[in-house]
Amino acid sequence: MNDSTWGGTPPADPPAGAHPDLPPGHDPYGSYGAWPEQVPDAPTGYDAAPYDAVRPGRPDGHGDGAIRAQQHFPAGVGVRTQDDHTQVLSPIAGHDPDDGSRPDAGGPFHEEPVRRDPAPVEAPREGRVVTGDQPAKPVGKAGRNLPQAIGVGVALGGVIVASLLTVQVLFVGVVLLAVLVGLWELAGAFGRAEAVADAAGRTAQGATVGRGIRIPVIPLAVGSAAMLIAAYARGAQGLAVATALTAVAVMIWRMTEGPEDFLRDMTAGVFTVFYLPFLAGFAVLMLGDDDGAKRVLTFIILVVCADTGAYAAGVISGGRHKMAPTISPGKSWEGFAGGVILAAAAGALCVMSMLDGAWWQGAVVGVAAAAVSALGDLAESMIKRDLKVKDMGSLLPGHGGVMDRLDSLLAAAPVVWLLLAAFV
Repeated sequence: MNDSTWGGTPPADPPAGAHPDLPPGHDPYGSYGAWPEQVPDAPTGYDAAPYDAVRPGRPDGHGDGAIRAQQHFPAGVGVRTQDDHTQVLSPIAGHDPDDGSRPDAGGPFHEEPVRRDPAPVEAPREGRVVTGDQPAKPVGKAGRNLPQAIGVGVALGGVIVASLLTVQVLFVGVVLLAVLVGLWELAGAFGRAEAVADAAGRTAQGATVGRGIRIPVIPLAVGSAAMLIAAYARGAQGLAVATALTAVAVMIWRMTEGPEDFLRDMTAGVFTVFYLPFLAGFAVLMLGDDDGAKRVLTFIILVVCADTGAYAAGVISGGRHKMAPTISPGKSWEGFAGGVILAAAAGALCVMSMLDGAWWQGAVVGVAAAAVSALGDLAESMIKRDLKVKDMGSLLPGHGGVMDRLDSLLAAAPVVWLLLAAFV
């Protein structure tokens, strides 16, 4: 049996200790009037007249117990619930109950907001990328915009071929421009790689927390130009000497900025010397031979065929057997096999038709170019994962940044140069 003041029939007399000056329902120890269900003909649902106005009691319409919710809802809140369709209202704080603030007088009461289930989210269609409110953009199965990628690739290929077939020294300028843009992208990616402390407050090699890797861009840019020009003018010996001088200049320049994070910045700077202008210099070395333009063209065709064959084979086969899922989840052994086969066939044709070599020599060069270009792609993926960036840049639509196109070419350049020099 429930004889509390919150349910059942209220007691006839107030309990001991009730405040004598407060009306029923306003004293925390006083009794409450009957619920609206217990009053004959009490309004329910969304009736405009409040149920307390029909209770017997005070002439102002407030019943013997006022409204029970006054002690549980903040003053001045009027709520019309949706669950039990019971109107629970209380006067506005600081206003007299008879000053027009009651619901039948049009006072400032509000309704509880209507609950609505969230609209169902349409699943993105297959083959489309949906990001926020942006319109969907068509992409290929491998995650790139294929028409854009083909268009940009054809345009870049046209520039290279035009430079090789007209004034060959222009090709050196094209390589230098690509190296400088790649240097700018790499410096930006390094700068965003802020050191993060572990639970004990330590960082790798004692690096400063929140500070990115800073490589000396000016000596790197000047040294890159010197290395490529030396490779074209003096061959391999000139490239080696210019590379050593550039590395020394990078170390000296960084020393002038103080000892903070010196080892980290200097290591990244010297790495950049060998990764960008030094490897690119081997493409310039090919140009120094009598048939240099044909050698460079063969080199570029092999790398492009390796990339195209890998892409096509990976898409057709579905890429079920991943090559390095923790480094580059998109690369598969099926794609690698397709790249090797297409590059070997292209190598055999190019070496026989343009360089007067044997077909098997061209096939060997093609297989080596495909294998090393895949490793170069994986190496750059490792760098991006370490720096926590998706692409080095966004200059080339459908490809990413310039560095995202140079990775395979940089790795394959010394191998193709060496094999062509040995065979033909």
